[in-house]
Amino acid sequence: MSTQSTVLVVNSGSSSIKYQLVDPEAGHAVASGLVERIGEKTGTVKHKYGEITKTEQLRIADHEEGMRHVLDLFEEVGPSLRESNVVAVGHRVVQGGSVFAGPALIDDEVVAQIDALSPLGPLHNPAHVTGMRVTRRLLPDVPQVAVFDTAFFRDLPDEAATYAIDATVAAKHQVRRYGAHGTSHQYVSHQVPGYLGREVADVNQIVLHLGNGASASAVAGGRAVDTSMGLTPLEGLVMGTRSGDIDPAVVFHLHRVGGMSIDEIDDLLNRRSGIKGISGENDFRALHSLVQSGDTAAKLALDVYVHRLKKYIGAYHAILGRLDVLVFTAGVGENDDIVRAATCRGLEPMGIVIDLDRNEGRGGPKVISTDDSPVTVVVYPTNEELAIARQSLEVIGA
Repeated sequence: MSTQSTVLVVNSGSSSIKYQLVDPEAGHAVASGLVERIGEKTGTVKHKYGEITKTEQLRIADHEEGMRHVLDLFEEVGPSLRESNVVAVGHRVVQGGSVFAGPALIDDEVVAQIDALSPLGPLHNPAHVTGMRVTRRLLPDVPQVAVFDTAFFRDLPDEAATYAIDATVAAKHQVRRYGAHGTSHQYVSHQVPGYLGREVADVNQIVLHLGNGASASAVAGGRAVDTSMGLTPLEGLVMGTRSGDIDPAVVFHLHRVGGMSIDEIDDLLNRRSGIKGISGENDFRALHSLVQSGDTAAKLALDVYVHRLKKYIGAYHAILGRLDVLVFTAGVGENDDIVRAATCRGLEPMGIVIDLDRNEGRGGPKVISTDDSPVTVVVYPTNEELAIARQSLEVIGA
């Protein structure tokens, strides 16, 4: 592969397009950008290349117009896609169901299959399909690849993937644990052992992907054996605006007693719950400021968040039997030393002992456990775009 080869990585949302031009060999983004508020009266386009950042406010009617504008910005601001040897377009897809065990070369049949999985990913898959159709029209000569968030968890052990409901109903409606953030969990869990000078096959890990969305995984020798997100990304950890684990009967109660519709409850649990639901704030920097000012709701939100993290660490330690490495990644995991310290506090009997000085500050990679801690605790930056780019190259054989 030429060092000039690049992959355009696209994450198409319902009203947005996030993109990076990635050099998979060098392991970094050459350029990146974001198109927001597609279809609204005024949208925003932000494109960054080197020291140049161009931001525009304009109406963007649909995804095709947004993507055309992105391609124009590559020519105007740089780098020119025609001169960047773009060998593939990699698309992030949240839900691959039981159909896709790994990345797939996109053709009409694959697009139709991803579209057919939309009932399992109604907030994401339709937007991904739109992004694929647009980029295939605009870049018809470049092979395009779908990389699935669920693929890493497709082969979970049956006891981890199966919900204890009527088996006929589950099969008919494809109800099982699919997980999410799999691209991140796979990337991090396969990078960390090398960073520590160990072999992937010899290391049992718990990976905590903590961003606005948050998920945990138990990974034994490079293979996922459990994960916190379920049929949808709503299950599991407390998140920025999602409730995470909740008694299913809460839904019945809110519908029958509270008079709320299913759509209203869906909106409540996905967009008005989690840290924001308890404290009114889902930015952790603002949350910590509120805690320091004595805000009791903010303190409760943080305590609930950390309590759920500890719960999953304990559960996954039991599932793995032996825990070698605990990993913090994604925006909160990499940059919030308060959350990391609070999560590990009290876990010393489980072999998790952190060094508070090493833990201070943002970013990584770094080891934050003490030298004699039985479990190594690591902060390791995730890079889903790089993972998508590299998987795309594998599919096209570059």
